[in-house]
Amino acid sequence: MAFPASLQKGLKLPVISSPMFLVSGPDLVVEACNNGVIGTFPSLNQRTTEGYRDWLKEIKSRLNPDAAAFGVNHIVHNTNGRLMADLEVTIEEEVPLVITSLGAVADVVKAVQGYGGKVFHDIATVRHAQKAAEAGVDGLILVAGGAGGHAGIINPFALVNEVRSFFDGTIILAGAISTGRDVAAALMMGADFAYMGTRFINTTEAQADPAYQQMIIDSGATDIVHTPAVSGIPANFMTKSLIENGIDPRALPEHKLDMGEEAKAWKTVWSAGHGVAAIHDVVPVAQLIDRLADEFKSAGSEFDTKRR
Repeated sequence: MAFPASLQKGLKLPVISSPMFLVSGPDLVVEACNNGVIGTFPSLNQRTTEGYRDWLKEIKSRLNPDAAAFGVNHIVHNTNGRLMADLEVTIEEEVPLVITSLGAVADVVKAVQGYGGKVFHDIATVRHAQKAAEAGVDGLILVAGGAGGHAGIINPFALVNEVRSFFDGTIILAGAISTGRDVAAALMMGADFAYMGTRFINTTEAQADPAYQQMIIDSGATDIVHTPAVSGIPANFMTKSLIENGIDPRALPEHKLDMGEEAKAWKTVWSAGHGVAAIHDVVPVAQLIDRLADEFKSAGSEFDTKRR
């Protein structure tokens, strides 16, 4: 297993609060980092590159001296017209962790590694993991079955084992991880980090509609639908949210529906993973992390970066 030295500082748990479109902002990132887990956000959650730069400066100014590292997500795809401008800001501000999605590009990886940053790339299939490994990424985020957002369908046991057979970098596991016990299980399976999204939606610092958070509380694993109908790429959404937007979950097409601007679609059609089954409240990030740490310890696990 590989645990990057540059990401060890300030870590209380091997957890990354994942970058969630329209949900993750400075408050969530800062509270995550100041309380001992890695906080991240998508650069596109800010409407402009200058706004993105402002967020980076704000986050850095609010972090405690002993805070964990923070990171940013870049969509590496030709549909993202802001990629190069945002990446230039990332390099200037020396963001410690960059999470790339929808494309593993060697030049992007080298640009981040050039200033000492780490690059984690999210994948849902072994083929994509192999391509990202060839591009030289430092870590692979294995988006297994049951994850929120754009998600795969492969069982996490199978995915971790197969990827580890050819990749000796950092492995981050995503998919229905909502408790400290889940984090301990991810490490036992061979992952270095647990990647948590849905659980952090239900925090007071998240930029999420209270109705969104309540729907998570009211939902179980069988209330999640995996479909490409919202964004054109398979993702998990809450059934009730689809229905409230006039989409029949029993008659979903194998292509993207015409729902207008994609950002507006994600704003009203709410994504979540199977981990909703273990989420019953909305709490401050600090309280959540304390709870995760207690659950992690109760599972008989201890976290020591030097031993990983």
